[in-house]
Amino acid sequence: MTGDPRHRVSPNRLYRDPRRGKVAGVCAGIAGYFGINLLFVRCCALLCLLLFTFATLIAYFGAALLLDPIPDDLYASQEEAAFWREVRVAPSGTIHDIRHKFREIEQRLRGMETFVTSAEFKLDKEIRDL
Repeated sequence: MTGDPRHRVSPNRLYRDPRRGKVAGVCAGIAGYFGINLLFVRCCALLCLLLFTFATLIAYFGAALLLDPIPDDLYASQEEAAFWREVRVAPSGTIHDIRHKFREIEQRLRGMETFVTSAEFKLDKEIRDL
């Protein structure tokens, strides 16, 4: 990765997805970014093309030229891709989920700490050391 800001890889950027796309992957990139159905985005693009032909063509091909293709190593897994899509679509829900996970981890840590500092743990350790 270079220091040039145009080449930064970020899961929060809009990319075009030529692998899933038909023409340059702009609709596939928009569908993936917002987490909506690709067919719905294509139908909207087609409707815009019929109603506003010139503006839609300029916008589509402008996006095809300006948007970078999605990097192969953008996400480590499908779970990570789903997480970042959820962050873009519903950030408050994502924050709630993260808080919930941290609460669960904290409760487990408290349970371990209680066990380690208990007399039962000390007794088990003394028995094992004999």
